[in-house]
Amino acid sequence: MEDVTNNLDSFSLECGLSEDEKKLLHLRARSAALTLTGCAHAVFLCELVTPLFTFRTSIKNHRQSVASEKDGDLCVGIVGMGHMGKQVLLSILKKTSIKPSQIKISTRRPEYAGTLNNKCFFDNGRVAAWADVVFLCCLPSHLPKVCADLRSHLSKHSLVYSFTSAVPVSRLAQLLGHSFIVRPQSDFAAWDSTDVWLSCMHVTTALNNPSLIRASCPLTSDGSISSGLNLVCAVLYSLLNICTSAGLGSGDTISLLNCLFKEKWSQTVDLNAKRYVLSLFPARPFPWISLCDAQTKETPLLRFLSSSKSTQQCISAATSSTLKKFPYLRLPKIVVVVIFSDFSGNTKSHF
Repeated sequence: MEDVTNNLDSFSLECGLSEDEKKLLHLRARSAALTLTGCAHAVFLCELVTPLFTFRTSIKNHRQSVASEKDGDLCVGIVGMGHMGKQVLLSILKKTSIKPSQIKISTRRPEYAGTLNNKCFFDNGRVAAWADVVFLCCLPSHLPKVCADLRSHLSKHSLVYSFTSAVPVSRLAQLLGHSFIVRPQSDFAAWDSTDVWLSCMHVTTALNNPSLIRASCPLTSDGSISSGLNLVCAVLYSLLNICTSAGLGSGDTISLLNCLFKEKWSQTVDLNAKRYVLSLFPARPFPWISLCDAQTKETPLLRFLSSSKSTQQCISAATSSTLKKFPYLRLPKIVVVVIFSDFSGNTKSHF
């Protein structure tokens, strides 16, 4: 049956607004943009790190000759089931290979978890102690209490991805006592893309829309919003840390990541790989990288990506492919090599 109220001005959101209030309508589109891009990035991250966490767990179990509770699967924790938390949960379930059994939630409102009620707790520390990746979806006003709950339970190797606005990554690191944190910082250009983001208000449906997928890429400004190169650097450096946490030597790390990125894109970068790995000891793991530094300081990878438009295009294409339900990210091999440049076997990173 046709909706007879469709397109009636008297039923629109703008109908009862004053002229001053109408000037703020762009904030509604910004909210939709932040929600959609955040969910897109969560999907991208999960599909990217899933094989590495699986491999890391398998190595640890083999060395210890004992199986863990996780059985090699990526374990995802979501802290907070407000608007953002619910959308992240739905996006991960719809757009990745992650199963409900791999997700646990901490929330004050367990009825919002739907089919995950048996994996839903009002216990932030329990979820943090279990998860490989923790999505932090709480309000800024709740952050001190939530971080206090998480602080003593987070493993050094647990990756925290924060959607909490207005709290910089350095402050998060201080509250959590933890440096393995990704915190996207979105920049808005001249806001002329309201219709783009409001065209589809359901996130899981929007992530099937090619134009919205393209606009949600961290390296594009098609939708007048961009998360920039710092976010990409942080995510790519996190891959290095995951391999380091498994005790892999630098040579094995490069081999593993190159296997994951084995398919070439049409856009390639013509650099000599030996130039970047010559001074590294193949049996020695790479140093642990502070993702706080990776997001706040100039790094070798940031300098490279800033000067390589072709590699940026490859990453954008890979993001779109992931959201179109391709199994894993595939990038040109040169990206893997450049991540490791300038470290030269140091015990810690200096940017």
